[in-house]
Amino acid sequence: MAAPTAFALIATDLDGTLLRGDDTLSDRTLAALARVAGAGVRHLVVTGRPAPRVRPLLDDLGGRGLAVCGQGAQVYDHRADRLLWSVTLDRELAETALGKIEAEVGQVYAAVDQDGVDGLTLIEPGYLMPHPTLPAVRVGRRDDLWCEPISKVLLRHPDLSDDELAATARSVVGSLATVTMSGPGTVELQPCGITKATGLALAAEHLGLGPRQTIAFGDMPNDIPMFDWAAHGVAMANAHPELKAVADEITLSNEDDGIAVVLERLF
Repeated sequence: MAAPTAFALIATDLDGTLLRGDDTLSDRTLAALARVAGAGVRHLVVTGRPAPRVRPLLDDLGGRGLAVCGQGAQVYDHRADRLLWSVTLDRELAETALGKIEAEVGQVYAAVDQDGVDGLTLIEPGYLMPHPTLPAVRVGRRDDLWCEPISKVLLRHPDLSDDELAATARSVVGSLATVTMSGPGTVELQPCGITKATGLALAAEHLGLGPRQTIAFGDMPNDIPMFDWAAHGVAMANAHPELKAVADEITLSNEDDGIAVVLERLF
C-alpha cells in the first residue's frame, strides 16, 4: 500500500517510537513536528503511560491539546489539565484475573496506575519498573494496590518472556480484562474492550477528524488496534514482529528519527 500524501492527524506512541531510549526527543523530531503543526496538522500522543506520566512530555512538546493515555482508557486535555474521558478497571475483576494467571504460571509481580490526573503508580514488593525514570510508590503488600480506582494493572514474571506471559494471560483472563503487551517487561490488564483505538477514536472525534485522515506510528503489539483504525500505520525498525506484520510501512528506529524521516517526506 502506498502511503497517502497528506494527513490531518498524526498519532504517535511514546516509548520506543517518538521518544529515544533516554526519554528525550531529538531536535530533528521536534522540528518535524513543528513543521506539520505549522501546516495545520494535529498531533496526538497515544500511549500506555497514564496522564500524570505524560504531562511533562507534553510540556516539552509545547502541546496544549489532547493526549490518549493509559492504553486508551484516558483522553487527557493538557490545556485544562483534566480528563475528558476515562474508564477504570474494576478492582475485584483485576484481582480475579491475577489469580487466574498465577494459577497457570505461578507468582507474578504487579503494579497499578491509579486513575485521575494526579494518580500514582503503585508497585508491590518484587516488581521492577521497566522504565526506571518513571516515578512509582512501593507498597507493602498486594492488597494496598487496590486502595483507589485504577486504570490498569502491569504484570511481570520472573522467568517467562513477555510474549509467553501475554499469551497465557489472554488464554485465561477472558472477558475480565483486555491483555496488552506495550514494551519490554510490560504486560498489562486494562478494562475489557479498551484499546488505543477506542481512545484515539474518541479524541479524533473531539477534533472533528477520523481514521481516513490519520497516520499512526508505533512499536509494540498494543499499537495494532491503532493501526487497524488509522488509514496508514508506520512501524519503527525496532518494532515487535507482530506490529511489523500488520504495518503499511516500516521506518527507521526511534533512535534514528524514524518518525521525522516519514514526516519530512510527507510534508
